Amino acid sequence: MSPLHDTSVRGFASDNYSGVHPDVLTAIADANDGHQVSYGEDVYTAHLQEVCARHFGEAAQIFPVFNGTGANVVGLLSMLPRWGAVVCAKTAHIHADEGGAPEKAAGIKLLPIATPEGKLTPDLVAEEAWGWGDEHRAQPLVVYITQSSELGTVYTPDEVRAIADYAHERGMRVFMDGARLSNAAAALDLPLGAFTTDAGVDVVTFGGTKNGALGAEAVLVLDATASDGLIYLRKHQMQLASKMRFVSAQLLALLDGDLYLRNARHANAMAARLRSRIEAAIADGGIRGVDFTQETQANAVFARLPAGVADRLRESFRFYDWDASTGEVRWVCSFDTQQEDVDAFVVQAARLTSSA
Repeated sequence: MSPLHDTSVRGFASDNYSGVHPDVLTAIADANDGHQVSYGEDVYTAHLQEVCARHFGEAAQIFPVFNGTGANVVGLLSMLPRWGAVVCAKTAHIHADEGGAPEKAAGIKLLPIATPEGKLTPDLVAEEAWGWGDEHRAQPLVVYITQSSELGTVYTPDEVRAIADYAHERGMRVFMDGARLSNAAAALDLPLGAFTTDAGVDVVTFGGTKNGALGAEAVLVLDATASDGLIYLRKHQMQLASKMRFVSAQLLALLDGDLYLRNARHANAMAARLRSRIEAAIADGGIRGVDFTQETQANAVFARLPAGVADRLRESFRFYDWDASTGEVRWVCSFDTQQEDVDAFVVQAARLTSSA
């Protein structure tokens, strides 16, 4: 079948807009011939467990799933009793972007906290970490953090460790949403285990879809005492793939080598280029009325645009409003974003802001 879309068009709306990395497509094709046992009893999933142990430690267990929302719901469910609650940032994906799935599909009470940079701290967690033993209050038993965060910021290993120590001292556990875990690894220039397992995280997800996969995510249990029944919950929550070899093959293509890191480094570099080119244009007067609202640490850039500019700019490049009331927008770069995409975007932004 011929493509139904213009393959030259690229945008900055989300790394979910990008295609599949050629190496991932090859991995799917290579896994296609012959028969393999279904539901995860295949050689690809077995090898994925070995690769997972290299990245996250020998005790780590990996459970491939279909998507990020499913990974969050299944992972959190495995960590909580029915009366448990999750402390999270107000901007957290589970609170703001998953259609109520944690509450409706899993029955999990969320305790959101306002954060200036999308990141929790022990002091912020303390706002909701109370009331244990009070039968009238959902019990705060898990702290949920996102790496990199929904605002494109990155937790350092010390910041993760501080949250983990605070939580563990109070009998709570730590769940890390790693939809963009690879981008965090690239930003920190550290192995995946350095800011997960080694920093005290109990359960983490690994995102493949935003980093070049067709549709492959995983839940990783780093501390077996923090999670129970995941093997049953994955099926219960409709996240168990019958032909799991094709999900595992994608994750292997990313993790059994450094493709996950190369893709993330490129996406981060394109975001850094986008910001630096705009900053340079602001300095010389080529772009007017634009300011940045967050640090650019991974592959996302947050900025405010003059009134009316965003809609006109979207005629050429797709992206989302983050807060339409203030003119704040989000630009996300992907593994396949090219320098010429960034440069063309900056030229158009300069033209439109100059005439605004």
